[in-house]
Amino acid sequence: MKKPRANAWSAERRARQSEMIQQWKPWTKSTGPRTEAGKAKVARNADKGLQLREMRELSAFYNRQFKEQWNQLIDIQSGMRDEL
Repeated sequence: MKKPRANAWSAERRARQSEMIQQWKPWTKSTGPRTEAGKAKVARNADKGLQLREMRELSAFYNRQFKEQWNQLIDIQSGMRDEL
């Protein structure tokens, strides 16, 4: 059996809130960008995901390069020790 939450809304409270929201109509007061500068700025919101993905790919590439060079350096140093 599921325990009722302490802050659960009663049917009456839910109906009253619904009625008040229908009177307030908050969706008519919502605003978006109004100026051309604002519209241009929000139009670039979707670009952020692409930039992040490209940065991750570059980071992974450089990490692979670094690891490869590091391993080569260790191999060279190991070979030098063997010669001594």
